[in-house]
Amino acid sequence: MTTISLPYRATADEACAWLTAQTGTPWTLARLLEQGGLAYVWLDYSQEWAQLFTDGVTRYAAPVVFIEDKQHLAGGGADVRLRLTRDAGNLPIQLPGEGLRVSKEGLHFQERDLLRLLKELQQPPAETVPAPVVLPSALKGLSREQILTAFAGVGKVDLAQGMTNGVGIFGDDGARVRKNSRGGKNSHLWHPVTLAFGLHDVHRVPMAHLKKAFATQPLLRDWKADWLESLALLGE
Repeated sequence: MTTISLPYRATADEACAWLTAQTGTPWTLARLLEQGGLAYVWLDYSQEWAQLFTDGVTRYAAPVVFIEDKQHLAGGGADVRLRLTRDAGNLPIQLPGEGLRVSKEGLHFQERDLLRLLKELQQPPAETVPAPVVLPSALKGLSREQILTAFAGVGKVDLAQGMTNGVGIFGDDGARVRKNSRGGKNSHLWHPVTLAFGLHDVHRVPMAHLKKAFATQPLLRDWKADWLESLALLGE
């Protein structure tokens, strides 16, 4: 049997080959991400994205933490998309618009994370049945009326006006998912997790108010897992 070594920074192919050898089951990038593997991508300094770099840093590995960015990769995306990540100082940051798109050539996984993942796989919690996870890709979004109900009273921002304009949450279409099949005025669907981060980052809505909404609002129940995962990955 050939022994496969694990590099300190492993490409997706190297990480999957190592996990396949360790577990005896096939691994793909999609499975690695779904199991909690944390991907990083190398970023080189540019004036356009200077806010990501601290003084003196010209290159660093940015983590792919936002669930939609991970789904883009898992779905076979030709590049790496970053909309929420951590800067060179390890602080959470939201990138404007469609975010940053970079080549997959710099995509890699860290040895320590893969070793931790393997340990978790080999020692599953006793008598624990994983709950089914509803991913945002299976959820189309919430209507304007549902969003207004779910986030009622979270802050002073005029959410109704912002949604009527179709912009004004991020200053772009960041939280707007698609047109509702019913059509008509104000028929867009909205991604509540993306919208919540926009309310906090752009309009300074207190994070405590947003956390309470996801904890108590029935309309946000199916999005709670996505919200909690994004908070954990961003260190909130």
